[in-house]
Amino acid sequence: MKLRTDLLKQLTAEDILEEAEANQHRYKAEPTFSKTGVGSLLPASAEEREQEAARGEALVQRLKERARRSENERAGKK
Repeated sequence: MKLRTDLLKQLTAEDILEEAEANQHRYKAEPTFSKTGVGSLLPASAEEREQEAARGEALVQRLKERARRSENERAGKK
């Protein structure tokens, strides 16, 4: 996915949490995780990659809409 740095300021903690929760099932903590902080991320299946791409596209669309609304609000205040 292409990194859209212009949309980063529209990203919220909720967006990040949503993506983290979507990938949580793939994360496998090592038995000594609390001591080492080490774990592993299982490889994604083809279906999971498709879902990730769809979530990424949806996120970009939401961020574009937020940016558009933000820009309109700023233009309205001037």
